[in-house]
Amino acid sequence: MLRVAVIDLDHCQPTKCGTPCIAFCPPVRNKIEAIKMGENGFPVINEELCIGCGICIAKCPFEAISIVNLPSELGEDLIHQYGVNSFRLYRLPFVEPGTVTGLLGRNGIGKSTALSILAGSLKPNLGRLEDGQGWEEVAKRFRGTLIQDYFRRMAEGRFQVAYKPQNITLIPRAVKGKVGEILTRIAGSRPIHEVVDQLELRHLLDRDVSALSGGELQRLAIAAAILRGGDCFIFDEPSSFLDVRQRVRAASAIRGLVESGEARVFVADHDLSFLDYVSDTIFIFYGESGVYGVVSGPYSLSEGVNTYLEGYAPLDNVRFRNYEIAFSVHTPSTQDAGGGPSIYWLRMTKTYESFRLVVEEGYAKMGEVIGIVGPNGIGKSTFIKLLAGQEKDDEGNRIEYRSLSYKPQHPEPRDQLVIDALKEAAGRALDTELYRSEILKPLGLDRLLDRNLAELSGGELQRFAVAEALSREAEIYLLDEPSAFLDVEERYVVARLLKRLARERGAYIFLVEHDLMLIDFAATRLMVFSGRPGIEGYANPPMNLRDGFNRFLSELGITFRRDKKSNRPRVNKPGSRLDKAQKEMGEYYYVEAA
Repeated sequence: MLRVAVIDLDHCQPTKCGTPCIAFCPPVRNKIEAIKMGENGFPVINEELCIGCGICIAKCPFEAISIVNLPSELGEDLIHQYGVNSFRLYRLPFVEPGTVTGLLGRNGIGKSTALSILAGSLKPNLGRLEDGQGWEEVAKRFRGTLIQDYFRRMAEGRFQVAYKPQNITLIPRAVKGKVGEILTRIAGSRPIHEVVDQLELRHLLDRDVSALSGGELQRLAIAAAILRGGDCFIFDEPSSFLDVRQRVRAASAIRGLVESGEARVFVADHDLSFLDYVSDTIFIFYGESGVYGVVSGPYSLSEGVNTYLEGYAPLDNVRFRNYEIAFSVHTPSTQDAGGGPSIYWLRMTKTYESFRLVVEEGYAKMGEVIGIVGPNGIGKSTFIKLLAGQEKDDEGNRIEYRSLSYKPQHPEPRDQLVIDALKEAAGRALDTELYRSEILKPLGLDRLLDRNLAELSGGELQRFAVAEALSREAEIYLLDEPSAFLDVEERYVVARLLKRLARERGAYIFLVEHDLMLIDFAATRLMVFSGRPGIEGYANPPMNLRDGFNRFLSELGITFRRDKKSNRPRVNKPGSRLDKAQKEMGEYYYVEAA
C-alpha cells in the first residue's frame, strides 16, 4: 500500500494554530524533518519520511491533514498533482469518436481537473512538480491507448476542443454584448438558428449578457460550445440552473453532436437523469474530496450509474462508499405522513409588473414533504416567499406561522463564521455526534467551520444554507432549489434529512426542486405549477405523486421508466417504444421496472 499525506491548503491556517502538526510529529522531535514550514508559509509533509502515525491529523484543529492509503499500483497512474501534499488525480477518462462519455463522482474529486486537462487548459505534470511536461511527453505516457492519439493530435495542433466550463456566473465579466451578437461571432459563417431554437434562446437574442439569469447564462454557454465546433466537446455540469424541460432539450442538443460519428463528447453532471439521457459510457470518480481522486471505467451506461449507486467499483475491487443509494420500488404513499393538524392556505394571487401568479387553496399534512415542480419563471419561488411571509398577496394579506425555516434560492453571504452561524441555528445540537454525522460531515462543512461566510464559494455557501435551514427547530421548512451545486451523495443526504425531520419533528416541508430524483427520494405529495413562464403562473393544489408526475410530465411530453436493478427513474428517449407505450397508458413516471 502507498501512504499519501496531504494538507488541504484551503483549510490550513498555520498563523492561528501555531502548527501543532510540526511540534508533535515524532520524526521531527527526533531531528528528522518529516514536517517543516514551506516557503509558502504552510507546513509541508515529506512523504518519504512520514511514518503515518496520525498524530498530525489529531492535533490539527482545522482538520486540514489527511493520510490516505492507496492501492500501490496507482502510484504509477498519477496524472496530475497540484503541489507538495496537494490534491492528486489518478488516471483519465477517455472517449471514442461518435460517443458521449459521462463523468460521475462527488464534488472535489477531480472531474473538473480531468476536464481541464482534456480541454488543454491544464497541462498534466504526471506528478513531477519540478519539471514542466510538454504535450508530446504526456502523449507518450499513454502509449498504446486512445488517450495517446488524443494528446498527440493536441500537441500537433490538429485537435480543436470546445469547452463549456462549470462556473457560468463569470461569463458576464468575460464577455460583453448582446446574446445574438455573441453567438454570431462564435459561429462565424455557420447559421445559429437551429441551436438557438433548440435551446430556447430566440427571445433573448437582443438581450445584453449582463442581464441574463443563471439558467439563461447556462443555455448561452451550451449554445456557444456547440456553435464553436471542434473535434471534442466538453460540458462541465450543463444541467445547473435549468428546469426539467430545459435539461431534456439541452441533453438532446448535446446528443446531436455525435450523430455524424466523428465528434467526441465529455459530460460531467450530478443529475443522474440528465447523465443517463445523454451518455453512452460512464467513468466513475472516487477517492477523498480535496485529497485525491481515482478514475474507474469505462462502464456501460446502466452498469456505470448502478455501480456508483451501489458504492462498489468492481473493475478496481474498491468499496468507495459504505452505504448504497436506494430507490423505492413502489409509488411512495401519502400514508407515510404523520397524524396531527394540517396547515391550510386560501386561494391567493400575486401580481408584479409583468407577471401574475394564481395559487389555488390547499393544505399540507403534518409530517409531509410537499415537492414543488414546474418550469423556471413560473412562480415557484414567489409561492415560497408568500408562504414564508416575505411577500403579501394582492389583497395585502401576509401568512404567518409560529416558527419557520427558509432556505432561499440564492443564499447571500454575510460577515460571520460558519461555526457561529450554525451554532445560532442548531444550538446545543451542534456539539452532538448525531449532528456531525448527519449534517456536518455529509455536507462537507466540518472543514469549513472556521471560514467566514463571505469567503465561501458558491457551492460551499449553498451547502451551508441547506445545513443552516435544516438545523433550526421549526414548524415549517421551505427549501428553494437545495440541490444546486450539490453532488449525488449530498442530494441523497438532504433527501434523508428531509424525510427524518418531517417524521420525527412532525414538520411541514415544502421543497422546490428540478432534480426529479431528489423529489422521488423525499416527497410525499406534489404541487405542479403550469402556465406561461415570465407571464403567468398557476399553482395546482398538492396531489399524490402518481397524479402529480403524470400531470407535470405530460405537459412536457417526457416519460420515465424504472431501472430493473436499482429502481431509479430513467428518461425514455422521445419516440422510443417505451415512450410511446407509456404515453398511451397515461403513465409518465410510475411504471414497473423495465
